[in-house]
Amino acid sequence: MENNIFEDLANRYDTRERIELAKVIVEVVRSELQNSKSKSLIDYGSGTGLISLEISDLVDSILLVDSTKQMLEVAKTKISQKGITNSNVLYSDFTQETPELKADIVLLSLVLLHIPDTDKILQELFRILNDGGKLIIIDFDKNDRINHPKVHNGFLHNELKKRLSEVGFKSIEMKTFYQGTRIFMNQDASIFISTCIK
Repeated sequence: MENNIFEDLANRYDTRERIELAKVIVEVVRSELQNSKSKSLIDYGSGTGLISLEISDLVDSILLVDSTKQMLEVAKTKISQKGITNSNVLYSDFTQETPELKADIVLLSLVLLHIPDTDKILQELFRILNDGGKLIIIDFDKNDRINHPKVHNGFLHNELKKRLSEVGFKSIEMKTFYQGTRIFMNQDASIFISTCIK
């Protein structure tokens, strides 16, 4: 098992830049969660909870899932400091083994690019969602200036739509909502939101 670079990063993960970007993402996610008060949400690849802990007021419950224990420790501290009562953490990596979980909403924010087997993770998330459940993906648009052995260089909308459709998702929508300076491996990049229904 290689050393998880996110373990080392965890305590200094919440940089000013990451917090600023998270605010932009939180805004677009909040608009997707209207009328979700009775729903359960899984934030897969939650990291320190920069996104999901800012939307905990909009849903019934949140489970922050991450494969980095240190990130979840930071998230746990935030949960207790902020007095959030409807959020829990789970140490898990769905690319290895998916626990028996169910949720009405699954959120992946800047996570898909780190997962080598895109199709497998989409299938796992489909399985976890309740019927009629919603998958929200936020990630980078394809960016040819980026070349890294461990990271996808973003996604083309039509390709990702096709993959989601093949897994069984319906009502797939995608739009680019943000353009930022040096936000993706020090390159300027744009970010899209994709929503679809099981």
